Amino acid sequence: MQQFGKVAVLMGGHSAERDVSLRSGTAVLQALQAQGVNAHGFDPAERELHQLRDEGFDRTFIALHGRGGEDGTIQGALEYLGIPYTGSGVLACALAMDKVKTKQIWQACSLPIADGRVIRRGDRIDAQDLLLTLGGKVMVKPAQEGSSIGMGSASSAEQLQAALALAHQYDDEALVEAWLAGPEYTVALLGDRALPSIRLQTSHEFYDYAAKYQASDTQYHCPAGLSPLAEQAIQKLAYSAFRVLGGSGWGRIDLMCDADGNYRLLEANLVPGMTAKSLVPMAARAIGMDFEQLVLGILALSDG
Repeated sequence: MQQFGKVAVLMGGHSAERDVSLRSGTAVLQALQAQGVNAHGFDPAERELHQLRDEGFDRTFIALHGRGGEDGTIQGALEYLGIPYTGSGVLACALAMDKVKTKQIWQACSLPIADGRVIRRGDRIDAQDLLLTLGGKVMVKPAQEGSSIGMGSASSAEQLQAALALAHQYDDEALVEAWLAGPEYTVALLGDRALPSIRLQTSHEFYDYAAKYQASDTQYHCPAGLSPLAEQAIQKLAYSAFRVLGGSGWGRIDLMCDADGNYRLLEANLVPGMTAKSLVPMAARAIGMDFEQLVLGILALSDG
């Protein structure tokens, strides 16, 4: 493990996903240390980044979620410091963090997405007309948050206004998309391969923060129960969506089916969770890769 040198596991940070990041980072740190890697936790909310260079860190494992961690900010700082890091580069992370820009790129590349509209804070809209245009029920998301923070559904003008108000608490832009009936899938990417898809099943209206991190009845099906041809198709679509954003190293693409059974891309996550309930480790287990092997594999893909 000496090839990796001294490794900083970046966790915590200032974003709304700080708690999840601390859990991810702790799990990664323990896995690296168990394999004999000279790894140390590093919280940018509590320490100055120049200490990474001052203390002789050779590379970093980024386990920072949300703003400051997966939006290109920390990646740019590490580029400036000359310290290799896991995952995608500055531009890919900045694009993937912004759901609006992500959807625009996917649409320009003829990849399937749900019909949607971008509503900025302060815009005057006809909520009823927007609902009718998008099929009567919608999902509202802040442009730059993860873990389903700030998301809400709406099937009336009053609900839409309330959902927009919630989303605008987190971002100047909100994405309003036509409701997708499901089922929902996620595909993890590791290096140049797509891992087996996972089908998500929740008793909640959608796969929200509580369903992800708190509920005991959320079900994860891996394998997802797709035919070999359908599995190949969803993996190919996810890999294409990852690559057109400039993704590298590792990541995850979320998808959902519309009422006609067609896949629609939801979002890209280029610093996925690594907690006990996280999805990338689950997909890795389906091909016989345990958590420690996964973490080492991701670290080995870091630039350096």
